[in-house]
Formats: sequence, C-alpha cells, structure tokens
Amino acid sequence: MAEAVSTSKEKSGAKKSAAETHAHSRSRVFLVDDHTMFREGLRQLIEREPRLTVCGDAADSAEALRGIRETNPQVVLVDISLSGASGIDLIKSIKSEFEDMLVLVVSMHDESHYAERALNAGAMGYVMKHEPAKTMKAAIYKVLGGGMYLSEKLAGSVIAKFMYGQQEKPASPIETLSDRELEVFRMLGKGKGVRQIAEDLGVTIPTINSFRNRIKEKLGLKSSTEVMLHAIHWGQGDGVR
Repeated sequence: MAEAVSTSKEKSGAKKSAAETHAHSRSRVFLVDDHTMFREGLRQLIEREPRLTVCGDAADSAEALRGIRETNPQVVLVDISLSGASGIDLIKSIKSEFEDMLVLVVSMHDESHYAERALNAGAMGYVMKHEPAKTMKAAIYKVLGGGMYLSEKLAGSVIAKFMYGQQEKPASPIETLSDRELEVFRMLGKGKGVRQIAEDLGVTIPTINSFRNRIKEKLGLKSSTEVMLHAIHWGQGDGVR
C-alpha cells in the first residue's frame, strides 16, 4: 500500500514537473495598451497558443517599464497611443535599457503614419489591430524567430526608402514632423488642450506651445486654430480613438 502511495506521488510529481517545464518553454509576451478590453482579448488569444504565454501587461509607459524589468519578456507588444509618453517613446526607452528585447507594435493607427517611426525607434514589426488573429500570431512568431514583420505595402515602402535614401521626398507634410511633434499633433486631434497635453507628457505649457508653433510652420498653417482643425481632420482619417 505504501508503495502504491509512493508511486502515485511520483506520478503526480512527474506531471507537475512536465507542466512546469512546458510553462518555462513558452515564450513570454508582455502587453502594453491603454484599453483594458483589448489587452484581455489579446491575452486570451496568446494564451491559447502552446508556445506563448502572457507574463504581464500595462496601460502606460511607466507601468510598462516596471513590469518589463520584473518579468523580462521575450517580446513586448506596444500600442502607439498611450497616456503619458507615447508608444514610440516607450520603444526608445525599452531599447535603451534592454538592447536585445524584441518589440512589436500593435496599433489602430494607419501604418503609413507611424510604422517607419516605430521601426526607427527599434520595433521589429507593425501590425494594425483590425488584422485577423492569424496575422497577429504570425507577426509574434516572426519577430520571436528573429525576423521583421511588415505588411506587403510597408515592406515595399521601406525597401524603396533604403534604395533611394534621402532622395525620396516625404509623401505628406505630416512626415516632416518629429516624433514628439506628431504626438502633440495627434493629441490636439483628440481635442486635448495645451495644458492637458503638457500634463500627459510631463512637460511645461511653453514647451507644448513651442511644438505647436513648429507644427504650424511645417504644415504651412496660419494659426493655432488651423492647427487644431487640421489635427482633428487628420485624426479622423487616421482612425485616432
């Protein structure tokens, strides 16, 4: 009887050990998105994959950096629109602190506006949120395998810019904006005032006014009101939430 109990315990231990080994063999994914429902949906999608597991999630950049330090994921999925520092800024922070960490952008924003900026910041791919689940999973596995995930359209654009270098002119004046200028422009398009933008980005009101003036000059606009209206119009076409 004692032997039977011992054998039962050994089997139980073996099962537990196998489960632990399986868990450790799964690639750890960290999610950064300011929409709880989307994070939960993405978590469920990833956890159904036998080779993936979600090790943590966050709603903003500061929380994300703390979580990444604690969990040491293999890949971080980052949205562009975050409260406080933008997704682009977060990517730069991640790559500065964890040079070899993989980052994949998952965003509502059209890739033509943000993808190249994300890649320049250190991301290994860009997936739009309306893509089917199989595309999302394929992108994660591609990045984990050491590759770069780009849509066919984006890949063609990146190759063209690599071939022609600085000779290729910006497709629109929006592309002449710096990453921070574009972030301010996007936030103006969401109806945020200068004070709120300054608080969200952790800078002074004069700094935001300076960004707004540079945006006005680069886009050839005459007033701050025109900047606001142009930002709202652009935001509606870009799918800003």
